[in-house]
Amino acid sequence: MGRFKTGEKKDVPEINTGSMSDIIFMFLFFFMVITNMREATLKVRFEPPLASEVQKLEKKSLVANIYIGAPLGKNENTLPPGKVSVQLNDQTIKAEDLVEDVKDFIGTERESRSEADKAKLTFSLKVDKNVQMRYVNTIKQELRNNNALKINYATGKKSDMKLK
Repeated sequence: MGRFKTGEKKDVPEINTGSMSDIIFMFLFFFMVITNMREATLKVRFEPPLASEVQKLEKKSLVANIYIGAPLGKNENTLPPGKVSVQLNDQTIKAEDLVEDVKDFIGTERESRSEADKAKLTFSLKVDKNVQMRYVNTIKQELRNNNALKINYATGKKSDMKLK
């Protein structure tokens, strides 16, 4: 039979920390690659209208947002009579450049997608509930003219509404 040695303690080997920094940087790089950053800083006030039948979009990476609402800053471009701004990406657009800028926005969004995703690209209109429909119709007409036919309207759920 074997004998047990009770008096001797074994030395614990040291942990090699040489590759720990490589592992940390690998995790950092991984999370930087997979994280989606917010694409646009809001420059318009956007409080969505409430709806009872709401459906979530499946792939948010295939959505291009168009914001329509009251400007947050005094220096933002507005549409006549000066109470509504349209934001594409990070900039508000001037009334006289509306048609051309929307056309350029559609082209830019399509170019940034792969061929398979171009057909699935959806334009989401995020419109403040107090904006008149004439501004929304102008944008919708320009989307139709440029064959951007998948349009989504952003809304809030009625269950989110606070009772007064």
